[in-house]
Amino acid sequence: MNVDLYDFNLPEELIAQTPLLERTASRLLTLDKKDGKIAHHTFKDIVDQLQSGDTLVLNDTRVIPARLFGTKEDTGAKAEVLLLKNLGEDRWEALVKPGKKLKSGSVIIFGDELRAVIEEEGDMGERVLRFSYNGIFQEILDRLGQMPLPPYIKEKLNDKERYQTVYSRHEGSAAAPTAGLHFTKELLEEIRNKGVTIAYLTLHVGLGTFRPMSVERVEDHVMHAEYYSVSEETVDILNKARDRGGRIIAVGTTSCRTLETVGNRFKGGSLEPCSGWTDIFMYPGYEFTVVDALITNFHLPKSTLVMLVSALAGREHILHAYEEAIKEKYRFFSFGDAMFIY
Repeated sequence: MNVDLYDFNLPEELIAQTPLLERTASRLLTLDKKDGKIAHHTFKDIVDQLQSGDTLVLNDTRVIPARLFGTKEDTGAKAEVLLLKNLGEDRWEALVKPGKKLKSGSVIIFGDELRAVIEEEGDMGERVLRFSYNGIFQEILDRLGQMPLPPYIKEKLNDKERYQTVYSRHEGSAAAPTAGLHFTKELLEEIRNKGVTIAYLTLHVGLGTFRPMSVERVEDHVMHAEYYSVSEETVDILNKARDRGGRIIAVGTTSCRTLETVGNRFKGGSLEPCSGWTDIFMYPGYEFTVVDALITNFHLPKSTLVMLVSALAGREHILHAYEEAIKEKYRFFSFGDAMFIY
């Protein structure tokens, strides 16, 4: 299957540069995965789309200020580091700029309180850095680091919390699970009052989100592994939902990938609490084991995320819905509008 099958013309002005003032003010396109029927709403109407007995699954990861700007110790040249994965013992997997000049042995200085030496170079352009510092690393990162907004967002983010979900808890992500940015605590309470159960899991977003596809065939792409964790409380909720035939609705592709990872791990039986690393790649032909419906944002052409939503709703339905969204000037990607595939 050629990657170009998932290409479409997206006007650059439709890539949202800033979040809306009100989280729930985004637009919502609904797509029936069976017949491709489309309807237009605002996000607060999601309450009307949900039914008593549904289970809504949210990713409670919290984004760390993972982008650091420093200088190369020997030359004074500028250096940029994007932290992706905590490897323990002050070692981190990261992306660096400029990659050609930051090789093993290079030392990067971040002011007076933080420095890093590059210990390893990876196959996908990543580096392993070991940090040294005085004090508490997280506090230093909070002072020196910036929110790791995707490269296609050029505007500065004035309020860091707008790149966090209101239910974020577990720090460790290099990007926000952006479908969750549309929810407020009040909206979640309204959803609970309708008889919808809310469950949480954690997936820390890493290199997979930032790495573009560089292959021609979809099947040749390899996803980068990301850490996930699903608690006993959550699997109890999910198992009960499956037993009674209720819909399991993932909020965001990260929740969807985690649920399907767990579903595949315990195929044919009850789900159990677990954690680990997932590199699941979902594209048309994939058979879903847990997820019935999905709330997600609009994704970029030829991305793994467009392939994931196509696995759920069918490529033709997705491309038609995207065509409609572009015609109606929906806002795309991280700070953009939302879609409910049911």
